Amino acid sequence: MKKLSLLASIFLFFSFTNYKGKKNYPRVKNAYLEKWETLKSLLASKGIDDSDLEIYLRAFKMEGKFEVWGKSRNKKNSKFVLIKTYDICKSSGVLGPKRKEGDKQVPEGLYNITTYNPTSAYYLGMLVNYPNKSDLIRSDKTRPGGSIMIHGDCVTIGCIPLTDEYIKEVYILCLESSKNGENVRVDIFPCHFDEKNEKIISKFPKETQSFWNEIKPAYHKFNKEKTLCHFKVLNDGSYSID
Repeated sequence: MKKLSLLASIFLFFSFTNYKGKKNYPRVKNAYLEKWETLKSLLASKGIDDSDLEIYLRAFKMEGKFEVWGKSRNKKNSKFVLIKTYDICKSSGVLGPKRKEGDKQVPEGLYNITTYNPTSAYYLGMLVNYPNKSDLIRSDKTRPGGSIMIHGDCVTIGCIPLTDEYIKEVYILCLESSKNGENVRVDIFPCHFDEKNEKIISKFPKETQSFWNEIKPAYHKFNKEKTLCHFKVLNDGSYSID
């Protein structure tokens, strides 16, 4: 999704690398003033230390839901708990992974938030590392697409928009999680892999189902253990979940 040229976007994204500096931008300051005290109370009610915060994000395309999970990063045997679920306010494309620039697809797979944009054309934006290693192998070799963001506003041609009010909360939670230098994990699934949805997605092409079977273990492991899986990308681009 672009209102800036690709080169301008890259320059802008990589200009905001310092944690303290990121907090000094007007929209981020405003988000902290409006949301942080309430969020700190919410975290405390979940047993999470806001000074030791680790955030994990999950998006579900069919349901149009965006989950924010958290835990105390350094607390022994700490498990993720659900902090809040947001509505994704607009969608594009269909179920299935993104494979080419301009296909309007929201990516599917296991990703990270790599960069924060406090002056986004869509209020606040967080860049997802699409194309990742798997995408680079499987997607169009010359035009895989990029600039996939979680952002404010309510427009999309492949991004995940949450509205300005919601992105204020998600942005500062992720910013607090990343202040020690670790990227926030964000997993994007076609749907919850429950019995009802399995019947629906069983009608999709075999190639798409095969891809979903690769990422299902990450979904089920988290649901069962409330911990993040480790994964690697094989030479053919497929995911291998530990």
